[in-house]
Amino acid sequence: MTDEGPGDCLGVGFDAAHPVPIAKIIADRAEVHFIKNASADPACPDDSDSCLQADYLMPGDPVLVGKTRGDYRCVSYQSAADRAPRRIGWLPSASLTPVMPAAASSLADWIGRWVDADGQIIISKGRRGNLGIEGETVYRAGAEAHSGAIRTEAKPAHGLLSFFMMADARSCAVRMQRIANVLVVEDDGRCGAAPQVTFTGFYRRKD
Repeated sequence: MTDEGPGDCLGVGFDAAHPVPIAKIIADRAEVHFIKNASADPACPDDSDSCLQADYLMPGDPVLVGKTRGDYRCVSYQSAADRAPRRIGWLPSASLTPVMPAAASSLADWIGRWVDADGQIIISKGRRGNLGIEGETVYRAGAEAHSGAIRTEAKPAHGLLSFFMMADARSCAVRMQRIANVLVVEDDGRCGAAPQVTFTGFYRRKD
């Protein structure tokens, strides 16, 4: 695995004590381009044209937010609507505005079949006020595919649905939040057979 220097954004990480911050792109321009890592160009991240990447996000796109480097935040974006690859990189802090999670006080706020580009999570009514959670996701690298699965019961508390479970003989930590019509999921990167396997991302409810 590539070492992450202070000027590199390779992922938002997982904080066991705090949910990942969520933000969205503000409407100050039509496109907000990702910025190169310092490992690609020592002068980056910076606002010079040489640091701009071709990939971009648009106003309203939601992101998970990690560390700060000067005027930039490390973010992760995965479309819930298509199979576009996950995008991780620097974005200007000024182009982001925080998004507050929903209260999600009712079990019905969680129940449903939730899908993203790589997999799905099914949340159903469980026993004694718990919710049943089953999910699967796939990481594809060329002709190879690595999978991950979660299956457990947990009870929502304080607007979060959090749990630990064993996956591939390792302890796997998962935390979920609700924003608008989206299920936001983050994990500690230990829920699959390969480090790249993750449930982290934005999921939309399907009937």
